[in-house]
Amino acid sequence: MSGHSKWATIKRKKGKADAERGKVFTKLIKEITVAARAGGGDADANPRLRTAMAAAKAANMPQDNIKRAVQKGTGELPGVSYDEVTYEGYGPAGVAVYVIVLTDNKNRTVADIRHLFSKYNGNLGENGCVAWMFDKQGIVQVDSTICDEDTLMEIVLDAGASDLSQQGDIFEVITPPEDLENVRVAIEAKSISVISAEISLIPQNTVKLEEKQAETMLKLYEALEENDDVQNVYANFDIDDSILEKLAG
Repeated sequence: MSGHSKWATIKRKKGKADAERGKVFTKLIKEITVAARAGGGDADANPRLRTAMAAAKAANMPQDNIKRAVQKGTGELPGVSYDEVTYEGYGPAGVAVYVIVLTDNKNRTVADIRHLFSKYNGNLGENGCVAWMFDKQGIVQVDSTICDEDTLMEIVLDAGASDLSQQGDIFEVITPPEDLENVRVAIEAKSISVISAEISLIPQNTVKLEEKQAETMLKLYEALEENDDVQNVYANFDIDDSILEKLAG
């Protein structure tokens, strides 16, 4: 499990992740709207929309909210038009950072992102400077206390998964992006609940951080995540579990 995945897992255990449900819903609504605008409002024919709607349901978003977000994307309801933009840069110790935003004001957003990188000993780079360090994959997370590894392995491999690993009480299933939905559906068809299912960027290699570097990197990572325009942040840091637990505390 990459560094940022471990950090997200620790925060979730401690009740910090998704604490601001309104902000979480806002990000999900943006993604649904943009997905519907790009590929139409039929989830069966639009994999990105299907994935976004599944994430919204997993976050317990009301169905009416999901429906309105789709209608704003298709133009059936008026709504803000968002541009999808990516920013790339480096954090402390040269950690690669890849940021995906949905914004209605690119000038405001790039200024905010540049400021955060600078504030936490990083720097915003040119497009393409770190993208090559990440591979796009589907990731499905399952609570390892509710099923055994052999059973889950059989389910997910038959559905198209490429790998399964365990980190603590989480199984992390890796899939090709196009098979993410098939794997999620196959797991849930066996009455096994899914914690999350999303398209993610997995680093090809990682940068090991000591405690002071880790503290600054996590401040940058969380500050970026908390920005209203930011949808996702990916980074290739690796931090010992003991340091992660200490900083989370």
